[in-house]
Amino acid sequence: MTIANQKGGVGKTTSAVNLAAALSMHGQRVLVVDLDPQGNASTALATEHRAGVPSIYQVLVEDLPLESIVTEVPDMPGLFCAPATLDLAGAEIELVPMVGRETRLKRAFAAFESKMNFDYILIDCPPSLGLLTVNAMAAAQEVLIPIQCEYYALEGLTQLLQNVELVRAHLNQTLTVSTILLTMYDGRTRLASQVAEEVRSHFGATVLDAVIPRSVRVSEAPSYGQSVMTYDPGSSGAMAYMEAAREMAYRGAAVADA
Repeated sequence: MTIANQKGGVGKTTSAVNLAAALSMHGQRVLVVDLDPQGNASTALATEHRAGVPSIYQVLVEDLPLESIVTEVPDMPGLFCAPATLDLAGAEIELVPMVGRETRLKRAFAAFESKMNFDYILIDCPPSLGLLTVNAMAAAQEVLIPIQCEYYALEGLTQLLQNVELVRAHLNQTLTVSTILLTMYDGRTRLASQVAEEVRSHFGATVLDAVIPRSVRVSEAPSYGQSVMTYDPGSSGAMAYMEAAREMAYRGAAVADA
């Protein structure tokens, strides 16, 4: 599942990390692939990603096997991370002349498939619609779009959905926008509920019932190298992500049964 939105600050990384942690707490084996050069998902999952550490950059540009960079997250059995380093910032340019540049991650997954045995792979994308995000979409089955409950929330979404359509047409026919997650919901404002209503009327059942509230605990957790699920499991943010993960798992099971 690719977690994408070209807007920054909408909760992509936070959602990737906390949904992955919540799913792993329910006994699932989960891999977070950090495709953002800032490496924030790697930081939140206490995974080494300083310069020189083998990372997703070497997988995309140098054909390093994916399994050689995957590490288990400390104190979180069943949760794994493929880290990103700052080297990844140059990957957008270095990938341009390469053969099959849009499907390098897909090929890495294909080689990794027989060894991986994961229930979920969540790919955290950078805030852009460049080659890294296209690689993520080409490699995934589903797209999850986090939308913040604020003014301008739906701006730029048309472009993102057009990109999904292009990837589906040319690179990955099975790709679907399966999930929309409302983030940064502030129940004290009328704007938040208006945005939530608008998103639900646009996208219907694709939008999860669970809504992620604005939460200080969610913001604090990464600075301790943790997800909010372990940092403060009783907080409103942790419970909301747990509910969202449960909903995602039920939906996935329903699709599999169908």
